[in-house]
Amino acid sequence: MNDYDPTGPRETRRPRVRRLLWNGRSGWIAAAALGAVIGLSGCAATTPSATATTPSAAATSPSATAPAAAGHGMPGSGGAGSNSRSGPATGGSTGTVGNVSTSGFTLTTSAGQKVTIKEGSSTSYKNGTSSTSASAITAGKSVLVLGMTNGTTITATDVIVQSTGGGGSTTYSASPAVPFKQGAPSAAKQDGQIPANYTEGSGTIVSGTTANKATEVALAAYPGGVVDRVVKLSNGEYEVHYIGVNWPHHIFVNTDFTVAGAN
Repeated sequence: MNDYDPTGPRETRRPRVRRLLWNGRSGWIAAAALGAVIGLSGCAATTPSATATTPSAAATSPSATAPAAAGHGMPGSGGAGSNSRSGPATGGSTGTVGNVSTSGFTLTTSAGQKVTIKEGSSTSYKNGTSSTSASAITAGKSVLVLGMTNGTTITATDVIVQSTGGGGSTTYSASPAVPFKQGAPSAAKQDGQIPANYTEGSGTIVSGTTANKATEVALAAYPGGVVDRVVKLSNGEYEVHYIGVNWPHHIFVNTDFTVAGAN
């Protein structure tokens, strides 16, 4: 029998008393250890996380990969002032159709610039002045593309099959566009007349029919590049901004949509 006998000799009770004291001490030690664990857990829960309070370098530092404004002649947006692009703008290009797919085609301009054309359900097709279908766009065809330009990618609103040659209406003999060449900028040059008091970066970006008409006559006079925006100047004339070539950078179009000059 292990039951405690209160009537037994004093000597027989001591081991049991010591065992009870030992069990009590063990229980106290276990409780103390549990308290220490709880205390540590409380510290971990109330101490601010270093990763939560330290600002993220990626979140607070400017992105190293964020594109900077491209220089003249380089594909992309650029320039300073109120007419700087913050996104795609109305423009276009002309050239020869290359690879054709169900979603678009590639285009090579007369100056060798490669352009990607995206087509959609709202894209309109013409052969000259007559309506046609997407099936008319085949490799080797010369086309004019108008639409939303983002660098050297154009989401086409209009694709027009053209006869090769021709030029925009000008009051002077237009110089040929200078193909883009990395690290070899062209010397400053001017054709025709530049609007009086013109300041680069001035004006307001326009869209729609007005931008399409200015783009079309500018590309006819100076084929080879990509129009990435059309800007209306304070005198009512237009600056057609040109990329993908070393020259010209700006083509100026009168209010009657004739080309007045370029630089």
